[in-house]
Amino acid sequence: MDAFYASVEQRDNPELRGRPLAVGGARERGVVAAASYEARQFGVRSAMPATTARRLCPELLFVPPRFEVYKGVSRQIHAIFAEYTELIEPLSLDEAYLDVTQNRPNIPSATRIAEEIRAQILAKTQLTASAGISYNKFLAKLASDYRKPNGQFVIRPHEGLAFVEQLAVGQFHGIGRVTAARMEQLGIRTGWDLRQQSEAFLRQHFGKAGSHYFAIARAQDHRPVVADRVRKSIGAETTFPHDLTALPDLTEHLQPCLEKVWTHCERTGLRGRTVTLKVKYADFQQITRSRSFSTPLTDVATVARISHELLTALLPLPKGVRLLGVSLSGLETEADMVGRQLGLGL
Repeated sequence: MDAFYASVEQRDNPELRGRPLAVGGARERGVVAAASYEARQFGVRSAMPATTARRLCPELLFVPPRFEVYKGVSRQIHAIFAEYTELIEPLSLDEAYLDVTQNRPNIPSATRIAEEIRAQILAKTQLTASAGISYNKFLAKLASDYRKPNGQFVIRPHEGLAFVEQLAVGQFHGIGRVTAARMEQLGIRTGWDLRQQSEAFLRQHFGKAGSHYFAIARAQDHRPVVADRVRKSIGAETTFPHDLTALPDLTEHLQPCLEKVWTHCERTGLRGRTVTLKVKYADFQQITRSRSFSTPLTDVATVARISHELLTALLPLPKGVRLLGVSLSGLETEADMVGRQLGLGL
């Protein structure tokens, strides 16, 4: 979807149309969750601190997010997807991979399917969507950004290699700013530069991810579209109005995060083996600390105790803390746990 949260707000409130808009918290410690295209022209981006966004665009309007509304629109969109294929891999409320090799209407053209889906989305939600069409997920993702907003782009099999080699590595999905900077230091600036490197060289400098970089530099990506993708983690975090330095204050603010995480666990039946504490300091430096176990944790008291131990181990704090979060990963359902115990004869 195109600027999804912001576009929903502009759809529902005509006074916001054509104006630079941010969805998120306008307070001093607020963060931009989404920015309209009018705001993006000023350099405003999602995940940007509200103070930075206001400095870039003094006329910026902030509206609070309405996640239940966005979820409702997302359900409408996914219902449209399901008319064409059952192989739908959601990435977020507003983005998904669809495998249309075999599709329900038996349409032989992926380009035509994308056009129909986008037309249906516009008719039913009054919102625009963009599409990328290609022969693997990596290229389809790149293509989806190529004609935004309200467009689509195709990368055909004979075009993949040439398309990839002319891109800056920072444009590759999955290569962030830090990795791109490391590649720059190694003289790797474009897809062509990346393709000149051996897999051994890339693994030496980037670990296991080096094999993935080796493949995508050759426009190769064999990952299938996985319907009902298993969630990898459950987390919650909070940004404070003022930097915190005292352990009692941090502990007090950690509790609501723990409650949110465990409420989701109870609702879904998921349990996790790894507890991760996330801390962002006043200067935006971010660290994480984790502890893993051989079996999933089955009660919130244990998760809380481990979280507090991870937090206490950071004392004395080198600087104030602006954000604190906790997550569970290594997830299993209760049914998985019972099955594993039965398999072990327990």
